[in-house]
Amino acid sequence: MHEELRYDDKVVIVTGAGGGLGREHALMFGKRGARLVVNDLGGDRMGDGRSSSAADRVVEEIRSAGGEAVANYDSVEDGARIVETALDAFGTIDVVINNAGILRDVSFHKMTDQDWTLIQNIHLNGSRAVTQAAWPTLRNKAYGRVIMTSSAAGIYGNFGQANYAAAKLGILGLANALAEEGRSRNINVNTIAPIAASRMTETVFPKALLDRLRPEAVSALVGWLAHESCYETKGLFEIGAGYVAKLRWERTCGYHLGRNGIFAPEEIAQHWNSIVDFTDAEHPTVMNDSLDAVQRIMADDRRD
Repeated sequence: MHEELRYDDKVVIVTGAGGGLGREHALMFGKRGARLVVNDLGGDRMGDGRSSSAADRVVEEIRSAGGEAVANYDSVEDGARIVETALDAFGTIDVVINNAGILRDVSFHKMTDQDWTLIQNIHLNGSRAVTQAAWPTLRNKAYGRVIMTSSAAGIYGNFGQANYAAAKLGILGLANALAEEGRSRNINVNTIAPIAASRMTETVFPKALLDRLRPEAVSALVGWLAHESCYETKGLFEIGAGYVAKLRWERTCGYHLGRNGIFAPEEIAQHWNSIVDFTDAEHPTVMNDSLDAVQRIMADDRRD
C-alpha cells in the first residue's frame, strides 16, 4: 500500500464545494491536512438562487474533524474574489480544483441564448476566471496543481446538452493550453471527466446506478493529481463506480492524396476507407504533432 498522501501546509481552493463532488473533494483534503477555501454560491442545479448555508455546512464539517477551512460564496465568474479569500485567509494558493457547475439541458432547436451563455459563463469562463486569478501566485512560487472538470458529454457529445458539451470540451482545451504554459513553472494541469451521483445527475441516471456512483470515489483521483509527488500533467481521465482510466487522442495514418496538396472531393471519396482506417494509428500529444504528417509528406515529395 502506498504511504498516505498528505497536504499539510497546502492551500486548496475547491469551487462548487457545498455538495456532491466538491464537498467530497473538500472533506478529503481537509482530513489530510490542507487548508481549504470552500466555495459555493448556494444556488440550485439550474443556477438560480444563492445561499451561504451549503458552504458553511462543509466548512463546519472540516473544522469539526480538526481541519482548517473558510467559506466563500461568490460565483466562479468572480474568480478574483475567490482567490482573494484564499490569500487573505492563508497568504498563498497551491491547488485549484475547478468543480462548480450547473445544468440547462434542452434540445438545440429549443435552446435560448440564456441557456447557452449561462452554461459557458459558469463552466468555461468560471474555470478560466478562478484559475487566471490564481495563476500569478502559482507562477511566482513555481508550484501549482490545477484540476479541471470536464464531462463525458463534452468528450463524446450527448443529446440535449449542446451548451454543456461545448463548455466541457472547451475546459479540456483550456487545461491542455495551461499545462503547456505551466510546464516550466512546475504547475501541473489535468482534467477529469467524472461519473458520479450529484444534484446534477440525480435526474439523469437511474437510482440503482446512482447508488454505485459514489462521489467520494472521484475524490481519490483528484487527491492524487493534486499531490506534490504527482508529476502527471495534461492528462484526461474518466472515473466513476470504482473505475479510472486515462484517455488520449488517436489519429489514422491518413492517405497522401496529391503532391501539390490540392485534390478534388471525388479523390477524398475514393480513398475514404484508408483515411478513416485506424490500423497502426498514431497518438498525437502536442500541437507540433499535427504537423508531422505534413512534414512527412513534404519529405516524401522531395525524394520523388
